[in-house]
Amino acid sequence: MPGEVELLDRRLLFVTGKGGVGKTSIAAAIGLLASTRGKRTLVCEVDAKGNLADFFEASPNRFEPQELAPGLYAMAMNTEEALKEYLRLQLKVPLLARIGPLARSLDFVANAAPGVKEILTVGKLCWEVRERHYDLVVVDAPATGHVVAQLAAPQAINELVKVGRVRDQTRWMVDLLADPAITGAVVVATPEEMPVTETLELVERIRTETSVDLAGVVMNKVLPELFGRGEEEIFRALREPERVAALEAAVGGPVEPVLAGAELAVTLRRTRAEHITRLRSELPGGVPLYYVPYLFTRTHGVRATHNVADALGAELGY
Repeated sequence: MPGEVELLDRRLLFVTGKGGVGKTSIAAAIGLLASTRGKRTLVCEVDAKGNLADFFEASPNRFEPQELAPGLYAMAMNTEEALKEYLRLQLKVPLLARIGPLARSLDFVANAAPGVKEILTVGKLCWEVRERHYDLVVVDAPATGHVVAQLAAPQAINELVKVGRVRDQTRWMVDLLADPAITGAVVVATPEEMPVTETLELVERIRTETSVDLAGVVMNKVLPELFGRGEEEIFRALREPERVAALEAAVGGPVEPVLAGAELAVTLRRTRAEHITRLRSELPGGVPLYYVPYLFTRTHGVRATHNVADALGAELGY
């Protein structure tokens, strides 16, 4: 059953979702939450144009991990550097001078052959987990359209290559990715029609096209219920012209924008609630659904990341 293992008890989490839903914010928050609970944690962004560092107000990430806080490290994936590291560690190519031309040749292959870049990325992450350099590796993974190919790459190459070193290397990756006690995918959504639709489609693809367990779905930016039914009726009554005039005379200024804002808050909350209900009802049984509230603050920076981590921690019962 999906989601039986607690989120932070896993050792490799791929955080993905439709662009704009806040997957980097959630990946950063999961990493921060894990580190504050004593886990040595690495957060890795795989998109070269990613902005993970902004969520910690840190300098841009590089391939070599930088420490952001006690027990919390961040890196940016670079497949060329991953390839050089693989050559040095696995093939025992001894001299940097000899790695350069060989790496460039293999990098050409990596760019030309489908699946090679993906397996270099996944292989580096799996290696960090297998060698136990960290208690948890959190991946700010590609968005909805690309993550399945990345997660399925080791299995695809393992099925293609039947013997030799490449098969040996992909076999342990496949085993690690398929172990739900170790690896899980986290899909981030927002309570809107398209993000919910794409989330449900992605959940189905992860289940049917990869061996990775679905660790949970995070519903991000959930609007709080600011007003009850009784207050809604009061706001509606106050919008009568004579009452608006009386209010404006009492406060000495326009009140219509305030009343319109209250109505908008109620409408948005109700509209979005429908999408939350749909996601909850159509997710496969047993998949945890975590809620992160709309925080009405700037979305980047250390304070915002702490706020999201606190909200996630509350959802996880910490």
